[in-house]
Amino acid sequence: MKLYNTLTHDVQDFASADGKTVKMYVCGVTPYSSTHVGHALSYVAFDTLRRYLEFLGFDVKHVQNFTDVDDKIIQRANEQGVEPGELAEQFINDFYRTMDALNIQRAHIYPKATQEIGPIIKTIQALVDNGSAYPAGGDVFFRVTKKGDYGKLSHRTLDGMQAGARIEVDANKEHPMDFVLWKGARAGEPSWESPWGPGRPGWHIECTAMSMTYLGATLDIHGGGQDLIFPHHENEIAQSEAATGQTPFSRYWVHNGLLQLGEDKMSKSLGNLVSVEEALGEYTPDAIRLYFLSSHYRSPLSYTDEGCAAMERSADRLRHALRAEPETAFESSPESMDPTHFQDQFMAGMDDDLNTPRALAAMFDLSREMNRQRNLGISIAAAQDCLRHLGSILGLTFEERKSASKIDAGSYNALLLDLRAKIADTRQAELAELISSDDGAAVDVVSGQHIGQLVTLRGECRNYKQYSIADQIRNWLDSQGITVEDSASGSIWLYGPSSQRGPVS
Repeated sequence: MKLYNTLTHDVQDFASADGKTVKMYVCGVTPYSSTHVGHALSYVAFDTLRRYLEFLGFDVKHVQNFTDVDDKIIQRANEQGVEPGELAEQFINDFYRTMDALNIQRAHIYPKATQEIGPIIKTIQALVDNGSAYPAGGDVFFRVTKKGDYGKLSHRTLDGMQAGARIEVDANKEHPMDFVLWKGARAGEPSWESPWGPGRPGWHIECTAMSMTYLGATLDIHGGGQDLIFPHHENEIAQSEAATGQTPFSRYWVHNGLLQLGEDKMSKSLGNLVSVEEALGEYTPDAIRLYFLSSHYRSPLSYTDEGCAAMERSADRLRHALRAEPETAFESSPESMDPTHFQDQFMAGMDDDLNTPRALAAMFDLSREMNRQRNLGISIAAAQDCLRHLGSILGLTFEERKSASKIDAGSYNALLLDLRAKIADTRQAELAELISSDDGAAVDVVSGQHIGQLVTLRGECRNYKQYSIADQIRNWLDSQGITVEDSASGSIWLYGPSSQRGPVS
């Protein structure tokens, strides 16, 4: 597998330090508001990376922090009249709930900054002791001039950083780019005792202390959004390597592109956020994951309803390919579809710097070929197993949309009664067998399997030139929000009226 390394600015063969275990640290959220789809984009990317590494046989140790003490948390808590810790815990729980809903695997460890004050102070003390940091005015700052290669991740010089940055003037700093490790206590803010007086940790040192506490001095992968490259990750490298004397702090730096609404980056400061909860109210988890994965993880992505809706239809196509066939469907066929070629194409895409668009193309090619082979009477059971497995690597569940449960069961049962009578009048035994049931009992809930059987019956009615019955089935399906698409390789059904359809992968 090859992976792009921000540190070296090139794609490299990936290998963990010991060849077995991957120590992966991903920067987590500052929990002061609802989890939004920009967060989801990042964590879907790293969830996919982890899943693929595990598929390749690596034992991934995944740590992801919560920055649960921060100026924004304190400000929001004051506005709401609650304790900062209470506010943070509320949105940490929101984060867990939304990540679970998107089928994002939980990290093995979620350290919180407020629970790691001891290791943070210990790390700062090591930096003070070796001259890499200095106390001043109740704060402690990192001395950037002490680190000769400061700027190596973002490929900037100190002069360039200073010229392009908005730097808050602080007379206590030796150099304008020195950054805070420990903030002296301020009235009304949480604080902890330290050798430099009461205060709280700076943002950058929290990640250094937490990653080293749980994964050691050297990581295999450090991940996050591209907006964290500078200053956050740049500062992490500087303070981590200065504290331990070991390089590199992380062997691979992996950064995902950012989500946009229109031309603007999605951010709380711009007020243009879409929460994960809002997105899940409109689309299935699979559709959202497919939308994110349809773009390369390092590329920016514009979030649109049209794009998500298109991916919902694409998800429907994959679900269709996986719908169960009657046990007798392929009894007379000794042939079985071989999905190896498509699996190889999927792997080639994933090995190429996690090229999920290429991997998805292989999955959709596989699903189309499955539909073609199925209509030729060739068994697709092995191909279905393959598609499920490939989908699981991308975190897809293939669960049917909840829309099916909203179909009027009474209307469905009435349709079946009418169809049985009309097909009986045709005196065509083959059609009668398709509409027969074990006990004739009415159904309480209409499932995807029921819809699939209706679509099959419609196709056979067309074959037997019973066009009025076929049209009756299609019209009923359309009334329930289900569209049938016919092609030379057969028919598939999808949720959503045809008037709302666009291009589908």
